[in-house]
Amino acid sequence: MPRRRPTSSLWHDSPGGPRAGHSLGRSCGLANDPAHAARPTVSAAPGASWCSRPPRPGWEAHERVAVASSWFAVYRLEAGVFALYEPHQAQEVISWLILGEESALLFDTGMGLAPIRLVVEELTRLPVVVLNSHTHYDHMGGNAEFQTILALDTDYGRQNARGWGHDVLAGELDPQAFCAEKLPGFDAAHYRIPPFRATSFVVDGQVIDLGGRQLEVLGVPGHSPDSVALLDAAAGLLWSGDTFYEGQIWLYFPGTDLDAYARSVRRLARLAPGLRRVFPSHNTPVAPPDKLVALARAFDRVLDGAVASRPSRDGLVEYPFEGFSFLMRGPGPAS
Repeated sequence: MPRRRPTSSLWHDSPGGPRAGHSLGRSCGLANDPAHAARPTVSAAPGASWCSRPPRPGWEAHERVAVASSWFAVYRLEAGVFALYEPHQAQEVISWLILGEESALLFDTGMGLAPIRLVVEELTRLPVVVLNSHTHYDHMGGNAEFQTILALDTDYGRQNARGWGHDVLAGELDPQAFCAEKLPGFDAAHYRIPPFRATSFVVDGQVIDLGGRQLEVLGVPGHSPDSVALLDAAAGLLWSGDTFYEGQIWLYFPGTDLDAYARSVRRLARLAPGLRRVFPSHNTPVAPPDKLVALARAFDRVLDGAVASRPSRDGLVEYPFEGFSFLMRGPGPAS
């Protein structure tokens, strides 16, 4: 979801405490609801510039790929799998370029702060199709740069495809959330996300054949009504979108459905025995498959009332676990 990782002990960090210079801020713009335009932005640390935030640990273990863009940090996670990471903005969103032998799929297009298509074209000459993990603005910012876009056919997605105005997005450019020096010449006053049009629709269980690589679309509603994951069963790879990532998982925006989320995380947990790696869409690029099992068990405990929450901001509560937490409306799931 469009969110800025709030500076909290978990902000896509472990619940043991905030890492120096990191925050949990996420600003999630949902459903083009004007009520979210004034939502508090995320920050690196109280009063600190995002430019002063130290690099997030974990990325250094992966192969960095040189590209012309100063905004995207690109990493090759394995053959034909590239993470296009935006470390200089508080969302720390990760878009994924997945290559087959005949075509490629771009799973999300980021914040739309810098052209992502130019980066993709440096990495492959294959024809590229876009599929969003969901249509929160931090995942569809570059959609309009592409001609072929797949989507779930939902009212929620159609509404968000109309784009996002500057009034909703302006907070993403606060110095505590955005390192402007990494985008010289950027026109902050006119930052917006343009509308896009889906060229065709996909459904749960549909297989996208890239040639030598088949990706199954998994409908995983809950975080949002149009959330999907991607499964490469032959390679043992899962792209989890915002259904799972290491850090604080936001489950309180319009469109969030806790019962649907519970079903979705249980579904992903059942896949864990056949997986080698999980690729989330924020913060860190790789998680072990057993995290999906831990996620499902943890959320069941929350719904069962077996876990104590702790107060967070704006009347929200946080349920902490090892490596992730759930941020929800207080006093609990029933509220």
